[in-house]
Amino acid sequence: MEHTDILDLFKDPKKFIGKNVKVCGWVRTSSEVKPMTFIQLNDGTTSLRNLQLTINADSYSQDEYKDKIKPALSIGTSLYAQGTIVASERNIIELEISDLKVLGECPLEYPLQKKKTSMEFLRTIPHLRTRTNFFKSVLSVRARLAYAIHTYFSERGYKYLQAPIITNSDCEGAGEMFRLTTKPWNATSKSEEEYNASDYFTCKAGLSVSCQLEGEMAALGGLGKIYTFGPSFRAEHSDTPKHVAEFWHVEPEVCFVDLKEIIAIAEDFIKYILNDAVNNCKEELEFFDKFVEKGLIDKLHHVINSSFAIVDYTDAIEVLKNSGQKFEYPVSWGIDLQTEHERYLTEVVHKKPVFLINFPKDIKAFYMKQNPDGKTVAATDLLVPGIGEIIGCSERETDLAKLEQAIKVRNMNIEDYTKYLDTRRFGTVQHSGFGLGFDRLVMYATGVSNIRDVIQFPRTYKHIY
Repeated sequence: MEHTDILDLFKDPKKFIGKNVKVCGWVRTSSEVKPMTFIQLNDGTTSLRNLQLTINADSYSQDEYKDKIKPALSIGTSLYAQGTIVASERNIIELEISDLKVLGECPLEYPLQKKKTSMEFLRTIPHLRTRTNFFKSVLSVRARLAYAIHTYFSERGYKYLQAPIITNSDCEGAGEMFRLTTKPWNATSKSEEEYNASDYFTCKAGLSVSCQLEGEMAALGGLGKIYTFGPSFRAEHSDTPKHVAEFWHVEPEVCFVDLKEIIAIAEDFIKYILNDAVNNCKEELEFFDKFVEKGLIDKLHHVINSSFAIVDYTDAIEVLKNSGQKFEYPVSWGIDLQTEHERYLTEVVHKKPVFLINFPKDIKAFYMKQNPDGKTVAATDLLVPGIGEIIGCSERETDLAKLEQAIKVRNMNIEDYTKYLDTRRFGTVQHSGFGLGFDRLVMYATGVSNIRDVIQFPRTYKHIY
């Protein structure tokens, strides 16, 4: 259907004034102030800015108005409109209608009427909530952040790797994988081995919790610098505002760099993509600053212009223990920090993002490089105010014997990691990488406090929206 995007009309409004144009979209609101009728139309190319359609009711007979205009006034109805663009002091431009057609009628039971609606209710209609200002703005920022991520890595010589989602190894070694099978619910077997042998892949298979291992194999396999950007799956029983079962994951792997260098890359990366959003999503971020998180834009500028702190895990534990703060979860060396601890460090102590480094090896993944002290690993988490952890990062272990021992200590099947271990046997090099939870980044950039509200169709513990 020949038409002009509403975004294009507002990009260069003077170009269209006095010209006849055709537009399509959904009715956001309408009003009748005789003899004029007004419709706010949005086609999805803009998050917040609608095109006002202006209709002179005196141009129609009573029957014509009833048959042609009235059906076009219901919220949610899709329209085709043709007319002349005119200048407007209030709306920049408007469309004076010469022709109007209903493309899709919308009955009165349409759930998105002109009234305040709760986030809880909107989660029950994820297929429709994308028509609201809030979700159009969220998904517009999300799209821009994704674009910036690809741009950042592409401009710096990284290869974009499409790693497999189906795997037979648990990258994190935490046993939180979703099992994958084609066998019926009532399948019986004498043993797990027999069950797996008769399944589709003839082995235990699941959905990937991370593409890191495949990313490492590609980088060490001769590509040098790669990144993956796709879905990961975690079957942990966490029903919190920060956890979903299916999330999007950004994972670069870089050869010939140590922990200090990958930290510098991660900081530059975060600043680049947030700066891109600030420059290219101004209307959306102003909306979030006004209605979601006061001071959001200042917060983002502060991050972009700050030097991130680098703090040793052991030192952070002492700060927390001596803070005088009453935490829900007690603090001691060796614990995996909780969100309350992370936020205290970023919001109270340092007031900016913090790289926490040198974690106890027992709470980190098997592939992280062991430090000379034998107790910690060359790993870091990037903690940001308001969210907590947003990036997990480490230098990777290159010592084959240490890596094999780490796998065995965690009772992981070493045979599942033969190809991965080959990268240490055949010309290994120092290398590092990180994983960014993309959905949490969207939360941070928009101020949205629940991860369910930055994804179109979230999958959470006990629930598929």
